[in-house]
Amino acid sequence: MPSDDSRLERAFRIGEEQAKTVLESRRQAREKKKPSAGVLVAEGDSWFHYPFHDVLGILEDEFGYDVESVAHWGDRIEEMAYGGGQLDDLARQIEKVIRAKRVPKAILLSGGGNDVAGEEFGMLLNHALSPVAGINDAIARGVIEERVQTAYVAILAAVTRICEANVGHAIPIVIHGYDRPVPDGRGYAGGWGPMPGPWLEPGFREKGFLQIPPRIALAGELIDRFNVMLSGIPKLAGLSHVHFLDLRGTLTTDSHYKDWWANELHPTAQGFRAVAAKFASEISSL
Repeated sequence: MPSDDSRLERAFRIGEEQAKTVLESRRQAREKKKPSAGVLVAEGDSWFHYPFHDVLGILEDEFGYDVESVAHWGDRIEEMAYGGGQLDDLARQIEKVIRAKRVPKAILLSGGGNDVAGEEFGMLLNHALSPVAGINDAIARGVIEERVQTAYVAILAAVTRICEANVGHAIPIVIHGYDRPVPDGRGYAGGWGPMPGPWLEPGFREKGFLQIPPRIALAGELIDRFNVMLSGIPKLAGLSHVHFLDLRGTLTTDSHYKDWWANELHPTAQGFRAVAAKFASEISSL
């Protein structure tokens, strides 16, 4: 067994090597970074908080935005809306930006995927051998068009009021509805790590959907319903400053889908760049 001195010396060397890798990565990012395009404040899930690459990191490194974020992988929109601590953290980030005499160009919000996918996903499906096989309309409507929509309206109203209290007016808020996934059973890093997955395949298998094509069709139908729900939010009273970003069709589900999807729920680096580019285009138009 190594002595404490040798163990700690190795730990120190490992830390130094890790620092070299990170510093080189940050140097390359600084060389590519443009003058600040403005400041963004974000709350969300793993599309905003993912190892090595995500939407926010690319908006910073490749599109020149300064991003303040309280996003965390695995968070549900209900937790964001009703968990007081998370809303307090978001308010703190908004206030910090304003104290620096910078008004956010936009607030970015990513959520809802974790409210649908995961251990309870199978509840949204009727069995493949059932005469009513496919999506259970009543349950899907209750989850997407009632529970998730209600949570979205609650957090959007809260963020709106927080911004009005700090800058005297509403700040544009950008929301999105993900893209149509491929439920092939792939999890994060082969099913290992803090968010291993898979998140969709177990539910499909449980309900007798064993082939990929029908899974893609049903998952796409759920994503379409989710996007339709979100697209109606900016039409609600008091939420006209909310902008819905439709990301469907950004990532492919054809034979090359693994170039765009790292697993069932998350894009590859290339996929995240394509998604971030659409965010950047939407933000630049505000």
